[in-house]
Amino acid sequence: MAPVTLITPRRLGDERGWFSETYSRKALAERGIGEEFVQDNQSLSRPTGTLRGLHFQTPPYAQAKLVRCLRGRIMDYAVDVRRGSPTYGRWIAAELSAETGAQLYVPVGFAHAFLTLEPDCEVAYKVTAYYAPECDGGIAFDDPDIGIDWPIPADRLLLSPKDRTLPRLSEWESPFAYDGVPLPERLD
Repeated sequence: MAPVTLITPRRLGDERGWFSETYSRKALAERGIGEEFVQDNQSLSRPTGTLRGLHFQTPPYAQAKLVRCLRGRIMDYAVDVRRGSPTYGRWIAAELSAETGAQLYVPVGFAHAFLTLEPDCEVAYKVTAYYAPECDGGIAFDDPDIGIDWPIPADRLLLSPKDRTLPRLSEWESPFAYDGVPLPERLD
């Protein structure tokens, strides 16, 4: 399994604009990402400060994600929730924007969230398992044991009612096993 990975597809541009191959199974496989993506999801978040997460889907329908921002700018987060991992509870983040085209690969065993940094953000992501409501889960965005340093104050974040009531990491037993690949120190 590949670690959390930042991917920036090449853009070919001229006076008309640019062209980019945003998904190539072969190119991802060369980076160690061999999963088959089975569903595409897209969201629109109108206000700045919209937070979606920290979400995951549990086995047997656990999902890896390949996330990109189609319009606007977001901070995208992955939190290690694999039991036995030396980086359990630690997080990593990357700014994704329509301007750069960067994408974040989030493997199975990580909670995922994104925060909009400007209005009218559109986010698209591929997943490796179909949505299964019975396997839908999450962790509290403000869990002090995780300690995410959100770039917008918590009292100004816009969350769904569901995301405001998610459990803390200490109140939840992870069904994800550590696979030997720790969370990277940083994303390049």
